[in-house]
Amino acid sequence: MDAIPLLNVDAHDAYLNRELSWLAFARRVLEIAEDETQPLLERVKFAGIMGMIFDEFVMKRLGGLHRKLKTQPESTGCDGRRPAEELYLCREELQRQMRILNDLFEDVLRPALSREGIFLRSYDSLIDEDKTFLQKYFEESVLPILTPLAVDAAHPFPFISNLSLNLAVVITKADGRHRFVRLKVPANRRRWVSLPENRGFVRLEEIIANNLQLLFPGAPSIAASCFRVTRGAKDNPWDRARLDDHPDEELEPGSIIDMVTAELNYRKFAGIVRLEVSESFPGELLDWLIEKLDIGVSQVMKIRGMLNYGDLLELKIEGRNDLRDGPHVPVHHARLKNIHPQDSEAFFAEIKKKDVLIHLPYHDFDSSVLRLLQHAAADPKVLAIKLTIYRTSTQSPIVKALLEASQRGKQVAVLVEITARFDEAPNIAWGKKLEQGGAHVVYGVERLKTHVKLAMIVREESDGIRRYVHFGTGNYHTGTARLYGDLGILSSNRQLGEDVGRLFNELTGAIAPQGYSLLFVAPHNMRERFTALIRQEAANCKAGKPAGIRAKLNQLQDCDIIRELYLASRAGVPISLNVRGLCSLRAGVPGLSETIRVFSIIGRFLEHSRIYRFENNGDPIFLIGSSDWMKRNLDRRIETIVPVFNTEIQAELEEILSVYERDNTFSWDMLPDGSYVRRKPAPGEEPLSAQRHFTSFTR
Repeated sequence: MDAIPLLNVDAHDAYLNRELSWLAFARRVLEIAEDETQPLLERVKFAGIMGMIFDEFVMKRLGGLHRKLKTQPESTGCDGRRPAEELYLCREELQRQMRILNDLFEDVLRPALSREGIFLRSYDSLIDEDKTFLQKYFEESVLPILTPLAVDAAHPFPFISNLSLNLAVVITKADGRHRFVRLKVPANRRRWVSLPENRGFVRLEEIIANNLQLLFPGAPSIAASCFRVTRGAKDNPWDRARLDDHPDEELEPGSIIDMVTAELNYRKFAGIVRLEVSESFPGELLDWLIEKLDIGVSQVMKIRGMLNYGDLLELKIEGRNDLRDGPHVPVHHARLKNIHPQDSEAFFAEIKKKDVLIHLPYHDFDSSVLRLLQHAAADPKVLAIKLTIYRTSTQSPIVKALLEASQRGKQVAVLVEITARFDEAPNIAWGKKLEQGGAHVVYGVERLKTHVKLAMIVREESDGIRRYVHFGTGNYHTGTARLYGDLGILSSNRQLGEDVGRLFNELTGAIAPQGYSLLFVAPHNMRERFTALIRQEAANCKAGKPAGIRAKLNQLQDCDIIRELYLASRAGVPISLNVRGLCSLRAGVPGLSETIRVFSIIGRFLEHSRIYRFENNGDPIFLIGSSDWMKRNLDRRIETIVPVFNTEIQAELEEILSVYERDNTFSWDMLPDGSYVRRKPAPGEEPLSAQRHFTSFTR
């Protein structure tokens, strides 16, 4: 039998394109919306999620390719594709998926809703009584806030804001001449207007379009069509290329806030990446609009049905729980549930006894992580609280706890990352509120985004000062704690506490890193430590010792890490990778990655935790933390990965990894060509959903 030839681990075809892999993830999400076994309103929700996914992809990924096409047209990634080719392929795939979503909603979901008595009505289908009702609603609640913007000799073509829904209104005068008017659909009015007596919903833009005679009285002819533009978003709040070219250049004190503010302003006026129009949009008007917006025909996307599917998430259907998943109620952690909410002594004593693993959203965030900070704020023995905020909720009880702690005279230090994409403005606001409350606030780290999820409580006890720490994989956000699958560890381990103390000194005091004994900290030592662990598994396998790598992460893109995994696979190391989103590694390729298995879990909750397990000759090493195997995480962000020493928690993590691997309901396996196939239970096999298992298991 001929030996399988070894493929070059550095060859372009050994790597999958990052952007196309991201779209492959989007296609897996779309499959859930298509899944007839799912409750109807859950399918509608996932159709709305798809709208948000597409918007983000266009702003971030296509926007980045547009910029790269202008500034680095000959640059290539690991897969060897240039920006022009990437842009073309991404547009083609995006158009294909958008057509699937259009047809799914118009031909399947909308009729299914009607059969359930939930009517998303077109204006033409309304009875006269409902038209009269909507005309009154328009006159009283919409008309006063509309601002028509004409285009003529005295009025230049107006600026079209990012992601706004617009009506292109054409008024034909008696002499046959046309006038264009742009009408922005107000975002402060609900998109779905409900009709009396549960007769259904009508979209706001249809109400406006069919009552324009009240806005333009006397106009002999009025026609209106919908359009929407998407503008690009920068990758960084300042010019990354300039800083990379001038690494010793000093930034002015406090200039990061100014840079982020400038980025928010830029985002409003950034170049247009996509123009969406209704399928019936008149051709001559479209040509004129393309010219005025200064874009190419390839940037136009015609939509059958409604624009902005993301607004399906705002469709409020009351009283139809039979069409939804059952309610999810997180449970109190077994070791914390009997502790009184005001008994901080017992709470800290439980952590001091041994580490606690919090598994969200199955464990209750409020009675674990939030309670830790609330106890710290009220406990007179607590001297200081230090925390990183990457994203948090609008009315954050965490910020409230930090303000209370500051008012009680405790030292409160908070690193607020104000370059967290799309959360920049609220994070600046939170930072200022904390500053005004007396907390020490640091707005990120120069040249690096701070993505760590860490809290530290400094407490004075009978045997001296003790640090209590929370290491998390998710943000301190009470909202996403109910929607994201994340992990966190509460610990009083002295060595870990010392490492975290050093890290906070680096973050807040710009102190040079002094070395971390246990923590993996990017960009200082994380890449080197992960590389060493992968290589050790390869060496163990070659020596006939137990070897293996199992990892759960959000995304896998770093070419150097992938190369190490390929080499480990060649050495015979079994590798199981649970990668939710994009993955540039090709799994199961003979001569390259035969021992590597890649699968993806997608379901009701967004998988967000990161777990790494290395067999280590029969003495497994477990790690969790904030970092994926992405170049940006390893080289351009402050990230932390923490080793897990507690054997009980190691066993819990082992079980979590194993349950994910056995999922045969919401798991997709990667094929060698990079495509994915959804698993199905084998004949006679019981269906297993990891997320449903965890929901029942934690009870």
